[in-house]
Amino acid sequence: MIALSLAEIAAIVGGQQHDIPDPDARVTGPVVIDSRATQPGSLFVAFAGEHVDGHDYAERAVEAGATAVLAARPVGVPAIVVADVERALGALARAVVERLGTTVVGITGSAGKTSTKDLTAQLLEHLGATVWPPGSLNNEIGLPLTALRATEETRHLILEMGARGIGHIRYLAELTPPRIGVVLNVGTAHVGEFGGREKIAVAKGELVEALPAAEEGGVAVLNADDPLVRAMTARTKARTLLFGEAPDAHVRAEDVRLTADGRPAFTLHTPTGCADVTMRLYGEHHVSNALAAAAVAHELGMPAEEIASALSGAGQLSRWRMEVTERADGVTIVNDAYNANPESMRAALRALAAMGAAAAAKGARTWAVLGRMAELGEESLAEHDAVGRLAVRLNVGKLVAVGGREAAWLQMGAYNEGSWGEESVHVSDAQAAVDLLRSELRPGDVVLVKASRSVGLEWVAEQLLAVDGEVAG
Repeated sequence: MIALSLAEIAAIVGGQQHDIPDPDARVTGPVVIDSRATQPGSLFVAFAGEHVDGHDYAERAVEAGATAVLAARPVGVPAIVVADVERALGALARAVVERLGTTVVGITGSAGKTSTKDLTAQLLEHLGATVWPPGSLNNEIGLPLTALRATEETRHLILEMGARGIGHIRYLAELTPPRIGVVLNVGTAHVGEFGGREKIAVAKGELVEALPAAEEGGVAVLNADDPLVRAMTARTKARTLLFGEAPDAHVRAEDVRLTADGRPAFTLHTPTGCADVTMRLYGEHHVSNALAAAAVAHELGMPAEEIASALSGAGQLSRWRMEVTERADGVTIVNDAYNANPESMRAALRALAAMGAAAAAKGARTWAVLGRMAELGEESLAEHDAVGRLAVRLNVGKLVAVGGREAAWLQMGAYNEGSWGEESVHVSDAQAAVDLLRSELRPGDVVLVKASRSVGLEWVAEQLLAVDGEVAG
């Protein structure tokens, strides 16, 4: 974070100084919410969680070098006390971003936010110092923490914006007002909480509503292939930049194809030219993510040839998202277990089918180890049934449905689509899945592991990669 005195921070957040011997002492280190991450000069932010109260670790944080604590009550060490710690953290982030004047890029969508954020970061780093969130820090706490990592050298600040209800993205955009807003898609993630895709579209569109007008530099980067996203053109005063495979997209892909091992390749077209791209990532769904990142890079002055080169070299920065590892015996584990919704589940299955095509010619098989997709509400049965059916239609060698009711629906869908033999199986838990796979996997097999984050299926992938009881890193 840029260096600020405790007096300055107190004024920004409207807080009271307690036990602070020197109001001119400066915060020069990172802003942290975990006392174990404290560094000299840090500001430790104490949140009272359901199971752990950060206030109990305030003294430990100061002993580790924190200049002070942002807290809801006095804690016996230097502290700035506020009525609402979350709001204060957001106010601090907004003040820092406004002082820096860096270009803020906000990214939202039902699926692909994190992968697109990672791709965009790897492109923009070619243009200057760039800050982006590790993993999926996309809520009211994670977003300001990311923003507060920016310094005077930061040229671009990329922020992922998630939502579980109307007004969430509007609030995040108020904390760190973006100049460029990217909307990837409107799917069915959290549809049970929102009550329908149209309401999800309302929430996602809050990002483009928050953008500056075109004459002030605002740019809405919208998916031309998603009708609900394309329609957001009418909801913004910003200039619109379309991406996709549609003929009228400003940044588009042509001749989209997959390599023999399932990596997407295409010809990138931008207003400055065209160039060929062959990605390191797996699955055709990354084409749309890459085009969104390319549109942002184009807007910020990157030529088409440089964008294509950077996309071809870009890797996966965040864990458990199509994380591909080949074991010594030739078995390939695809860990995509960070999260799941119907759109991302279908994309992962298609990627698995593409990756397994070459393996099938050698007698190897594809395995889909799938678990519950959360927060689908009344659509849950139909969506799980549909995923099970799709696994059969894509000729996935074996479906292993892990867990309770939703897993049973996955297996039922596969059965009703024609998986009557041993092609699909329902197991009770992750350990049962690991036991099954360890006994049946053979060299060359490709295994996809995917479910909502709450299921914790990444453990299955980790166990399958374990060597002599230790997880391979």
